[in-house]
Amino acid sequence: MTNPVFRKEDVLIEALPYIQQFENKTFVIKYGGAVMEDEKLKSSVAQDVTLLRKIGIDVVIVHGGGKEITSLSSKLNIETKFVNGQRYTDEATRDVVQMVLAGSINKDIVRRINIHGGRAVGFSGIDAGFITVKKYDKEDLGLVGEVIDVSTSFVKNLLRERYLPVIAPIGVDEKGTVYNVNADIAAGSIAGALGAAKLVYITDTEGVKSKDGLIPHLTEEDAEKFISDGTISGGMIPKVESALAALEAGVQKVHIIDGRIEHALLLEIFTKEGIGTEIVPE
Repeated sequence: MTNPVFRKEDVLIEALPYIQQFENKTFVIKYGGAVMEDEKLKSSVAQDVTLLRKIGIDVVIVHGGGKEITSLSSKLNIETKFVNGQRYTDEATRDVVQMVLAGSINKDIVRRINIHGGRAVGFSGIDAGFITVKKYDKEDLGLVGEVIDVSTSFVKNLLRERYLPVIAPIGVDEKGTVYNVNADIAAGSIAGALGAAKLVYITDTEGVKSKDGLIPHLTEEDAEKFISDGTISGGMIPKVESALAALEAGVQKVHIIDGRIEHALLLEIFTKEGIGTEIVPE
């Protein structure tokens, strides 16, 4: 029987070149899915991002909160409406979005990271004019915003002081009107603006899949072809489209991983095989 100590040493040795490669680089992590509901998974992600921070990687978290928004809306007798899978945001729903995302969820994530010494700081795109938007106009979604600018100086200052930003995807337009922003798209926009080495989507799926199973590696061209032929469909489309936009803006690599696996983040980043789908430039 193999000595378990040696197995642990092998893992550490395999991780070493990745640690050296990514020191002082920026990772943007989209936090969502089951990891926001399961206590063990919440703790796992908090430990993972703190470890990344402690070894010299700049970590920025962007989180969603769709189920919690729907739940509070129901309790307040506010109707939840979706248009082609996207939440329609009227003024009442916008207020719920702000309460849930910039309030309870954001502060819970911050608290959990800080338990492990991660020095997390939570805020929304409203703060310091971080995310500027215009009204989404491809279809009527109400007060849903399209990101037109990300003011990076604020976050760069926090990273320079060794803080870990945790961002709620809410933005304002030039008149100060508050808009709901799709968290996947916000994460991609932020990663592009920061020139991140990696953008990681933590989801409830293994990654991008075809009829033959998980697709571990995709180029931009592959991804565009799979969207066109229907291999990539449903809720995976906005993730992959925001991934492609992030790559176009200069992000080096995008990962889509299954957050239902404990320490999925570390397994994807610090092992040769990984566990999800990586999307890379041509």
